[in-house]
Amino acid sequence: MRLHILGICGTFMSGIAILAKQSGHEVTGSDLNVYPPMSTQLIEQGIKLIEGYDAEQITSDIDCVIVGNVIRRGNPAMEFVLANNIPYVSAPEWLAKHLLQNRWVLAVSGTHGKTTTTSLLTWILHAAGLEPGFLIGGIPENFGVSARAGRSPYFVIEADEYDSAFFDKRSKFIHYHPRTLILNNLEYDHADIFTDLAAIKQSFHYLLRTIPGNGQIISHADDENIADVLNKGCWTPVVQFGGKKSVWRAELQERDGSVFKVLHEEKLCGTVHWNLLGMHNVNNALAAIAAAHHAGVTAETAVAALADFKNVKRRLEVKGTVKNIVIYDDFAHHPTAIATTLAGLRAKIGDKARMIAVLEFGSYTMRTGVHKESIKDSLQAADMVVCKGSSADTDWGLADLLQKFTQPTRMYATVEAIISHLVPELKAGDHVVIMSNSGFGGIHQKLLEAINNERS
Repeated sequence: MRLHILGICGTFMSGIAILAKQSGHEVTGSDLNVYPPMSTQLIEQGIKLIEGYDAEQITSDIDCVIVGNVIRRGNPAMEFVLANNIPYVSAPEWLAKHLLQNRWVLAVSGTHGKTTTTSLLTWILHAAGLEPGFLIGGIPENFGVSARAGRSPYFVIEADEYDSAFFDKRSKFIHYHPRTLILNNLEYDHADIFTDLAAIKQSFHYLLRTIPGNGQIISHADDENIADVLNKGCWTPVVQFGGKKSVWRAELQERDGSVFKVLHEEKLCGTVHWNLLGMHNVNNALAAIAAAHHAGVTAETAVAALADFKNVKRRLEVKGTVKNIVIYDDFAHHPTAIATTLAGLRAKIGDKARMIAVLEFGSYTMRTGVHKESIKDSLQAADMVVCKGSSADTDWGLADLLQKFTQPTRMYATVEAIISHLVPELKAGDHVVIMSNSGFGGIHQKLLEAINNERS
């Protein structure tokens, strides 16, 4: 079939494109915002990208249009599809019908850590020789691509609660029908879709209704919101991780989480030595180990596999070091994710090194100030905070909020202004963590080049 994908450069949609091509379809796609790493991945896979959404891209030989949830009514290409009765489908529905039927689906859900945990679980199954298929909302460095059809019954998927399409407001994960489900954590997010936390809990409850009785739910023991969801109704055995008395738990051997013991029913399964940081990643690992165990992988095999795990791009990824100043790229765009990421790095570098947080509020929830009461606390570990501000940020009082911080804060309107003012303040030994869920105007490379030029 000839498939055309609207909104192809999203992390989820680019994976759909790869899976479709690997399944033998001819695939093209279009988007407005094209930036790495997804655009690069698609080009490397030989998938043609079209900039923009003009109606002419919907040619007569297209059999079906896969519609991303970024697409709205009024989009010229979508209006042409509707007016000419061209078959169309949401991406989650296409995936469910064409790749997930008759597969053992292992789904990773939760507000934070989905991409990392999905990558961890995929890597463990791969290391165990199970050759899983996968769809991940990022590019795991162990595989170099965000999706693969796989050669076995197992398929690992990042299960997002965001809506499926403008014509299907169900959460994506409702389509997947997993046998193994990780419930990692649950907080309020996606304010453009959900009115409050109760609405998100309801969507997760609907997900639980799709899990078979012979499946398994891997649940974070200390998350009260997850407990509320489970109490709404659960028809599947639940195994907990992360609590002091959980079936799966960890004992830190290093404060930064780089070394920890894994215990299953109080039996030592091994000790993990890896490059990831923070207690949040330790819990991500426990969840992945538990899910792999449900698929038949021993804990010992899983622990051994983690030594060779390489994290996902844009998860505290070191973009470069210039003049002994380290620049990181991190996808964190929720106060909890910001706090845990900075805490993990602080535990690694110690209290004497300076840590500078540079933020762009890219998600709808953040840029409309939904979490404004939590932002200050989430950045406590940083020695300096720099924000890219806009008129929208000003509307909800970002400038006033920054004045309440105890550490130095700055706000600039452009990437260029951030760089020109920040570079002279940096010194050897600094760690600069750039946090955004967008391309942030290519600030990472621009900052590295500016530091190098300023100090040449």
